[in-house]
Amino acid sequence: MKLGVYNAILHDRPLPEALKVIADLGLTGIELNTGGFLPPVHIPTFDDILVSDTARDDFLGVFEGTGVSIAGLNCNGNPLHPNEIIGGRHAEDVRRSIRLAHRLGEHRVVTMSGLPGAEPGASHPTWVVNAWNSRDLDIIEHQWSVAVPFWKEIDALARDHDVKVALELHPQNVVFNPANTRELVERTGATNVGVELDASHLFWQQMDPVAVVRDLGPLVFHAAAKDVRINPAAAIYGVLDNRFRRLDPSEDRTNLGGDEWVNEWPKESAWDFVALGKGHDTAFWAEFLRALHEVDPDMVCNIEHEDVSLGRVEGLEVAAAVLLEAARTAGV
Repeated sequence: MKLGVYNAILHDRPLPEALKVIADLGLTGIELNTGGFLPPVHIPTFDDILVSDTARDDFLGVFEGTGVSIAGLNCNGNPLHPNEIIGGRHAEDVRRSIRLAHRLGEHRVVTMSGLPGAEPGASHPTWVVNAWNSRDLDIIEHQWSVAVPFWKEIDALARDHDVKVALELHPQNVVFNPANTRELVERTGATNVGVELDASHLFWQQMDPVAVVRDLGPLVFHAAAKDVRINPAAAIYGVLDNRFRRLDPSEDRTNLGGDEWVNEWPKESAWDFVALGKGHDTAFWAEFLRALHEVDPDMVCNIEHEDVSLGRVEGLEVAAAVLLEAARTAGV
């Protein structure tokens, strides 16, 4: 297995410095952001690489002698957003990322399945959390009618470029659990669309990531190591805790496309993203890696650091220590 880091947390420094941080952690891979919610900070020559062998070779030369190689591309976003300013751009980022992966000799692109509106002409996405009302099933069926043609197109493009597209099972998407995954594959006949197994979004849904890996089997193409801690407040607010605060334009905030922004996390939250080991111990992560290895001995698993209580490098250090010990324990 290859163990690495998703590079978004290291966007504050140039690529060579990010590679040194990762190498110093004892890890060997970097998953590069290529668009979607976040810009491709570490690939400033993106457009040139698509058409120029010299630009491609120059970019790949940055990795030589570092002990770190590219371990997937990531363009998480909403390619099905009904606002074309957002959805159209994110969809094109997926296409461009597939072409870039082919140019770089990579075979995995991570993204999200996306989420349309509730009906034709909608301006905002609608996520049906619990479809107890027949109207909700109508909404979901409309969303599949939007998702299927797009993912048929993307599957064909990925197949032509020898790339596998790995969908993160993330909330506010058409695909966020194994049942949705299989439905997408069945409706599209996809051969090159599967899953990026990010344990964190399964934890808060009260799912068992190890069981999900073994359930999906060969549909798991890629993995992310990110932990979740369920807090005492979950007893009062539940895991669908929605006490987010809208950030003011004067505050530091992250744009998600158009006029959409990340909100502030609830105070005394029901659950939090935490560094590996702060939610689940090394024994769990060893079993997680063992299950991934059973699916594919060459599986890539990259740390995603979103623990706001720890600094950028500090959080990676904590997570890497747990992940490496888990790998030793699992014998992978």
